[in-house]
Amino acid sequence: MNFRNMNRDFAPGLRIDRSNIDGKGCFATRQFLQHQRVAEYIGERITLVEAERRRRDRCRKSICDVDLHSSIDGSFCGNGTEYINHSCEPNCYVVVVQGRIFLHAIRDIAAGEEITTSYLYELSLEGSRCRCHSFSCTEGVRSDE
Repeated sequence: MNFRNMNRDFAPGLRIDRSNIDGKGCFATRQFLQHQRVAEYIGERITLVEAERRRRDRCRKSICDVDLHSSIDGSFCGNGTEYINHSCEPNCYVVVVQGRIFLHAIRDIAAGEEITTSYLYELSLEGSRCRCHSFSCTEGVRSDE
């Protein structure tokens, strides 16, 4: 199932589809080379106080802290990057530059591959369990179990 019909613009080179990790995921539509910028995490800029208030809500959260003062909530005005799932073997890392959040490829990423990053710390704060199923999974159920 393709989620492009949601009347929104996704970051170039990305699409949203069903994920084997958790619900929907963000997938590459083209190859990304190691250390290449994959996308910017876009959404509503909010204070940390508002971020904590929203995190207490039971609905799915897409909040990334930028610094000690602000966060970005990708579930409002996002570009699809809010669907990036956690993995204990991620293919992207996060870089914060001048209050903006960017995802870069840890290694070459093939077209069709799910974009992932490591945010296990945030999952544990929310009381969630890792669902990445990777061999080196540190919290959840591994693919060999």
